[in-house]
Amino acid sequence: MKKIGNEDGIALVTALMFTLICLGIVAGLMQMLLLETKVSGSQKAYRNALEASYGGTELITREFIPRLFANYSTSINPLLNDYGAGGLGDINLVVDKAALGTKLAKATEEWGSLSKTVNAKDMPDLQFTLRGLSSNTNFKVYAKVVDTVPGNSDPTGVDYLDSGVGVAGIGSGIAPKHNPALYSLEVQGERASSPKEKAILSVLYAY
Repeated sequence: MKKIGNEDGIALVTALMFTLICLGIVAGLMQMLLLETKVSGSQKAYRNALEASYGGTELITREFIPRLFANYSTSINPLLNDYGAGGLGDINLVVDKAALGTKLAKATEEWGSLSKTVNAKDMPDLQFTLRGLSSNTNFKVYAKVVDTVPGNSDPTGVDYLDSGVGVAGIGSGIAPKHNPALYSLEVQGERASSPKEKAILSVLYAY
């Protein structure tokens, strides 16, 4: 019997095995790096869309709706002139006049066939464009009132009610408890050139 003890080439095989292991580790690290880059990019895109949604919500709740409360029929056209194409705001504001007027003034059950879906792009009440440094950085904002609970707020800005006083007071007037009107809004901000980059907010607005 002859003992087989030839170990020629074992060093080459070992080196190839180590090389294969190193290549696997490097490939895994590259895959993790690419994944982290994609996740970081998607988070940045979402933050941009989220900031656009927040900015749109600020415009709607602090500028648009308060201007429309006093007298909707006489305030809507000046608002569109100010914020429509070519206006001072120049954000291409588009408003569904009839729908928004009804939703601001009446309870949800009195809206009739007006859209109540939570998708802000499905028949929006307002839509406008927030401009960036270039057309690729513009964001479109869609907003819709989806629920209204009327209150006893006085939209005229004139207080006709006397303030209440204590039982032993000498005042003759009694002011009723203020119940603000509540509006549920859906707001969606998305990049104009890439609608997949979007953020959606559900807002409860009290006036």
